[in-house]
Amino acid sequence: MSFPRTLGELRRSPFSEQRLAQRRVKDELRENLMARLREGGQIFPGIVGYDDTVVPQIVNAILSRHNFILLGLRGQAKSRILRALTTLLDPQMPYLAGCEIHDNPYAPICRRCREMVAKDADSTAIEWLEPNARYVEKLATPDVTIADLIGDIDPIKAARGGHELSSEFTVLYGLLPRANRGIFAINELPDLAGKIQVGLFNIMQEGDVQIKGYPIRLPLDVAIVFSANPEDYTARGKIITPLKDRIGSEIRTHYPATVEEGIEITAQEAWINRAPRTANGNGDGTQLRVPKYINEIIERIAFAARDDKKIDKRSGVSQRLPISAIENVVSNAERRAISHEEKLVVPRVSDIYAALPAITGKLELEYEGEMKGADHVSRELIRTAVAKSFDTYLHGVNMNQIVQWFDLGGEIQLGDNAGAGEVLQGLTQIQGLMDKLVKLNVGPKEPPEIQVSAAEFILEGLHAHKKIGRSEERVFSAGEKPVKKQERVYEAEEPGFGRKRGFN
Repeated sequence: MSFPRTLGELRRSPFSEQRLAQRRVKDELRENLMARLREGGQIFPGIVGYDDTVVPQIVNAILSRHNFILLGLRGQAKSRILRALTTLLDPQMPYLAGCEIHDNPYAPICRRCREMVAKDADSTAIEWLEPNARYVEKLATPDVTIADLIGDIDPIKAARGGHELSSEFTVLYGLLPRANRGIFAINELPDLAGKIQVGLFNIMQEGDVQIKGYPIRLPLDVAIVFSANPEDYTARGKIITPLKDRIGSEIRTHYPATVEEGIEITAQEAWINRAPRTANGNGDGTQLRVPKYINEIIERIAFAARDDKKIDKRSGVSQRLPISAIENVVSNAERRAISHEEKLVVPRVSDIYAALPAITGKLELEYEGEMKGADHVSRELIRTAVAKSFDTYLHGVNMNQIVQWFDLGGEIQLGDNAGAGEVLQGLTQIQGLMDKLVKLNVGPKEPPEIQVSAAEFILEGLHAHKKIGRSEERVFSAGEKPVKKQERVYEAEEPGFGRKRGFN
């Protein structure tokens, strides 16, 4: 499609003067959202788990033409949601060519553009903006200045152009004016110094900014959105009350409500499709199969961490934990497959323990957790996650035959670097183990990599339930049996007191 390139062509196009001159960006977001609601389907594709909670509140805020803030702990897709707002903007937007603040061709607000339109009339050049170019994002930090956000007077412009400092031609626009006719997002708002937050008052309430106290008024057209972590209100800074009062809607985000939602998010975000390429661009035939129970264990680690008293709940446990963990798990399995020239990459539970570096750094520990150490706490979380997943797949299955094999002195070492063929030979010696794989939909005709992964899951589940033992060197053996309480016998010291009295 050919777009108009001059103001005269624009006037003769479907982009009517009346519509463009009066339609502000919040009206644009509202109209396009209403059209999407009528069509049905997802409002924000790729945002999982918020359909019945966060998304309806965002829809209401946009329909109300509100500036809004997303409040939530780390790793709750706040920035992703803000960036997804660009999908509600028009595919193309005309503006006056060369304008730093993307002036409306029919209603320019900067002096340069007003003079250009008055001089060139219908021959004034027009350019076009795509939605992503209409989104400006700033991470709030304590060193952000008013000049960064609003703008400043540039003496070099004044000197080169022969202008007075009070002239609009000397203005160096900040991020907010450059977001004119678009969306301006500030992440981690409490980190912004209080006196800088004050600078947002005019643009949010009256819709204009003033630069350096000179009589320069810019009635900007911008939708302002924010994100913040509730912990920051006390840990690093706060949102000043007058600014909070000007924010139309405050929307709370949350972590996935179910393991299934978490798995879907992790599968969407994690980089696990990584078939190696040869010099000619073809794959080497390596395939990746991640068993469902592995995905569940990894996701349950995050769920267990969010409930663990040794982990700071105010900081939260980011959804980035399972994303980073599954990437490390696949990498460890990939390394093992390369070492043994295996064409099928199948992660095992031992690979999850090998992924501890991707877990420990995501946890903010309380005092008790600090005393035990992040590594110890992470291992406990993995063990808890394995136990819950084991119960999901194998609840009620009789494992006595396997436990008895270990009780009679059986031992086996399952190193995370051992090849599938070698390990499978040892696993087949364990009485009753391979018969239980059918409960995991793994039959004897499955590749050794699949059988080994499933068998190790069963052994790790028994260890998590303290049915069998396992050393740090991953040697599975008989578990420690609970010590039976001995009857304590006290002899009577005085005649007539009684000969024996027992206490449990």
